[in-house]
Amino acid sequence: MPERVDGPPRRLKKRADFLRAGKGLRSHATSLTLQSAPSAEFSPPRLGFTTTKKLGGAVIRNRIRRRLRAAAAALPWVDWEAGHDYVALARSDALRRGFPELIGDLAGALARLKKERAKRRAPPKNDQV
Repeated sequence: MPERVDGPPRRLKKRADFLRAGKGLRSHATSLTLQSAPSAEFSPPRLGFTTTKKLGGAVIRNRIRRRLRAAAAALPWVDWEAGHDYVALARSDALRRGFPELIGDLAGALARLKKERAKRRAPPKNDQV
C-alpha cells in the first residue's frame, strides 16, 4: 500500500536536500527566508531549519530553531504542499519578534511561495482576441 502524502511536514535532515531547496524559490520575511523546491520523490512536505553562527552561540541558535519549529507546527499542515521541501533560514529578528509575528512571517512567506509556484505553473495567457 502506498504511503499517504498528507499530514504535517516531516523533518529535512540530509545536506543534499538542504542544498536542493536552496536552489529553488525563495520568499523573504522580517525574521526568516523560506526556500522551497520539489522533493526527489512525491512525499509529504519536509521542513528544515538553518541558523548561522552570526546569530549567536549554540544556545541562541537552538532557541531560534525551537521557535521556528513551534511556529511551523502552529500553521495548518494543509498549507504545506506535498512533494516539496522547505528550508527556513533564520534571521536575527527571529529571536526578538513576538511569537504571533513569527507565525505571521512564516505563513506570509509560505503563501508567497505558493503564489509564485502557481504563477510559474500556469500556462501563458494569450492576449489576442
